[in-house]
Amino acid sequence: MLIVANNVLVGSGTYLENGAVLIEGDTIAAVGPEDVVAAHAGSDVERVTFGGTVLPGLIDSHVHLAFDGGPDPVATLSASDDEALLSDMRTRAEQLLRSGVTTARDLGDRNGLALRLGAEIAEGTAVGPRIVSAGTPATPPGGHCYFLGGEVSDEDEIRALVQRNLTAGAGVIKAMVTGGGLTKDGPKSWESQFSPGDLALLVGEAHAAGVPVAAHAHGTPGIAAAVEAGVDTIEHCTWMTAGGLDFREDVAEQIIERGIAVCPAVSPHWEMLPRIFGEDRAAAMFDLVRRMAESGVVLIAGTDAGVQRTGFDGLAQALGFYAHLGLPNSRIIDMATTTAADALGLGNTTGRIVAGLKADLVLVNGDPLADLNALKAITAVVTAGRMIRLGD
Repeated sequence: MLIVANNVLVGSGTYLENGAVLIEGDTIAAVGPEDVVAAHAGSDVERVTFGGTVLPGLIDSHVHLAFDGGPDPVATLSASDDEALLSDMRTRAEQLLRSGVTTARDLGDRNGLALRLGAEIAEGTAVGPRIVSAGTPATPPGGHCYFLGGEVSDEDEIRALVQRNLTAGAGVIKAMVTGGGLTKDGPKSWESQFSPGDLALLVGEAHAAGVPVAAHAHGTPGIAAAVEAGVDTIEHCTWMTAGGLDFREDVAEQIIERGIAVCPAVSPHWEMLPRIFGEDRAAAMFDLVRRMAESGVVLIAGTDAGVQRTGFDGLAQALGFYAHLGLPNSRIIDMATTTAADALGLGNTTGRIVAGLKADLVLVNGDPLADLNALKAITAVVTAGRMIRLGD
């Protein structure tokens, strides 16, 4: 397949005008000016001429395909058996893909269903993005998301859970370092759940297998503990305490020095947060993300799709949050493409329009570097070389 477009995003904030992308199988074979790339294409190659922009497929770094995004995702999950749940997850995966997401990191499911779904997508028997799955997240007895089956109470159980996820094919290990709002009967969001020793053990087990660790951490002490343990990404990172918010510059400096990426997991409905938390508190929470961005913390895009009232088609809308903070569109797009790919360990697989990488692309009308809303005007998505035209 040869795709010719007005603009091809070939670097951070850099377009190749009147560019072309040649795809062979599931791989990008060549990228460059139309006349140069077309010369490499055979006469029988399908040609797609597009008047908009081609950019790397988007990456949602934080989703939960097992949750339905309704008012009470936990109740819905509990009422579904595994086969019914897997069927619903297939629908959600296709929604992600049709919103431009060609890679999704699933950070906690039940009974390895996201791993099963990822295998189906890779085999071509289901439609959806590439899935990097954590399998079952680790949490103490009664801890955040205990209902997913990952309760661990000692070192042996931590090792066993990590190894079980790795054996099943997990591409990341998830640790619930603090509580969370989704678990009504569990610890508060700012409360830490693991001892430093247990957290270090979990990280060590994962890293010994060459697999990164994602830490769910709202509370400031939990964030500090996750950094000390050597995790690879911190999810949410809201700097909460029992009395409010406490941004620690020393911890932020360690996050930067150690190359830890932060996924704030911003809801597509972020504009509603002032009504939920109050104007002052929401403004303070927004400002902490801005401070992290301005200080040099690596931020990556994610939506927490599946939690309360958060669907699987909202990444472009969620990215508007960062524009609201004043980040340039080029950096925001990087957060959902190149930067996310690197943070997830997929920089040599996807996230860029470069020869040799997987052909994961999104075709949008307009110019997203000038107007981020262009990311909502998707014409087609290419996933591992297969083009899906919206409306098909």
